[in-house]
Amino acid sequence: MERVVDGFQIAGVAILVIGSLLALVKAAVNLRRGAPAAYQRARQDVGRAILLGLEVLIIADIVLTITVEQTVGSALTLGLIVLVRTFLSFSLEIELEGTLPWRRGSTASRPAAGPAKPLATEGDGRGDPSG
Repeated sequence: MERVVDGFQIAGVAILVIGSLLALVKAAVNLRRGAPAAYQRARQDVGRAILLGLEVLIIADIVLTITVEQTVGSALTLGLIVLVRTFLSFSLEIELEGTLPWRRGSTASRPAAGPAKPLATEGDGRGDPSG
């Protein structure tokens, strides 16, 4: 079982490294093409690689605790690791999606309004119908 755990750990790290490198290469290509929002897309792709890598590493920790190190100390360590990684995953998901996971369904049905624009001020032409 230790080899299985090692396999999951290697896979998790490989996902982190390869996924991030692919995201950065894709961002460089998009940047050279002059694609808008290349930076934002790169952040999202790197974030997705991190989320997937963390999920695989959590699997490794669970398998390790259940099969190899069956002690109270390892179970508490697993709980702490899962708690920290879950918090990281949750934070990354909010940053990538721009909304809380339980509000995603309600915002998906509404048309995208885009980023908020500053209020019209005197003299900027938006508040004045003549110009």
